Amino acid sequence: MSFESLNLSAPILKAISACGYTAPTPIQAQSIPLALEGKDLIGSAQTGTGKTASFVLPALERLLTPSELRGKGPRVLVLTPTRELATQVSDAVRSYGKFMRVRSGSILGGMPYRFQMDLLSRPVDFIVGTPGRIIDHLERRTLNLSRLELLVLDEADRMLDMGFSEDVDRIAAACPEGRQTMLFTATMDDPMAKLAARLLTDPVRVAVEGKEVAELQIEQRLHVADDMRHKNRLLQHLISDASVSKAIIFSATKRDADQLAADLYAQGHAAAALHGDMSQGARNRTIVNMRRGKVRLLVATDVAARGLDVSGITHVINYDLPKFAEDYVHRIGRTGRAGASGVAISFCSLNEVAYLDRIERYTGKALPQHVIPGLEPTRQLRRANAGPGGKKGRPSFDPRRKSTGPKARFGAPGGKPGRRDQDVVVEYRRGGRRDSGKQG
Repeated sequence: MSFESLNLSAPILKAISACGYTAPTPIQAQSIPLALEGKDLIGSAQTGTGKTASFVLPALERLLTPSELRGKGPRVLVLTPTRELATQVSDAVRSYGKFMRVRSGSILGGMPYRFQMDLLSRPVDFIVGTPGRIIDHLERRTLNLSRLELLVLDEADRMLDMGFSEDVDRIAAACPEGRQTMLFTATMDDPMAKLAARLLTDPVRVAVEGKEVAELQIEQRLHVADDMRHKNRLLQHLISDASVSKAIIFSATKRDADQLAADLYAQGHAAAALHGDMSQGARNRTIVNMRRGKVRLLVATDVAARGLDVSGITHVINYDLPKFAEDYVHRIGRTGRAGASGVAISFCSLNEVAYLDRIERYTGKALPQHVIPGLEPTRQLRRANAGPGGKKGRPSFDPRRKSTGPKARFGAPGGKPGRRDQDVVVEYRRGGRRDSGKQG
């Protein structure tokens, strides 16, 4: 199938060709025709499947037809859970709409209000935003959604995880009832089904399961670690390999990301941290520096797992396994992109066996265990899933026991337990108003 067969207009096809794309991905081939028909849509797809174009392309096609309503409000609104993902969607709008006259912009927490006020004071077609700041502008009456024709919820499952359910409902209530709504999610559980039932009308579901992600050229490896010191020795060995030209190292907490990045930098590595407590300016500078090759090792929390678009990532290293299995897929999806190969390496200590079990059940595959000569683990994991290097059986610890979290990095004793960074929205109340500048 070609993009021409999807009945997209010439300016959009020209932009797609300029981007170097020749054929739609499965989620695009299934979603775009339905979206062009104006149907409400639920798209279930993992990272790396090309879902952004699945809603950006039909949205741009809709904008080629003049609106019958006058006003300054947007005709298309895309909600994303994080600023990084919003930036990625905005970039896609500019790329695919480069041969159109599309007035677009971003409404994000942590960014200056004056630029957003200026954007909203003029007619605008396409807005990408995070829920907290969109609500803020609705309360200030600086954003009018009465002209809205299409509402898109991108990474809707993560929005629920971050506590945005109420905000999403309020935004949807401010939109016209006759709008088209599209919802994209990596998982379709009961809370997601209830959200879809509230917001969508007779939706069509398009599902591209994890098998599509498994086809990415990503080599997955597992290294068993005795303790934090053993993890650090494994990491030092791996990053000394010249093939690791650009890597993301995932840490469980913001504090540990800062500490690990500082330790690596002190050892002479071009390393930097990325997490939700950093200002938007600092996060942008870090991402730009990695794109330019000034940062080789990015130590990040899961805020970087969704929406971070940096080409040339050769390795993803899970220093700490994610609590949620879905996040594992999103993490490793940062490498092996656009047809390139990549390597995903995961460390697993005894108190992370439950997380490993969830990942293997979710992906349907056991991670192959690798051993580095001279850095062999002294103990073997009792894995619930059979696989190379692991025996089938009960986990080696009680998964109901609450973990105390990782200790301080690189052998520093006495580290306090870390809080897993779920990038939860922190709401500040000033004079009865919400300040959403600390999202993500």
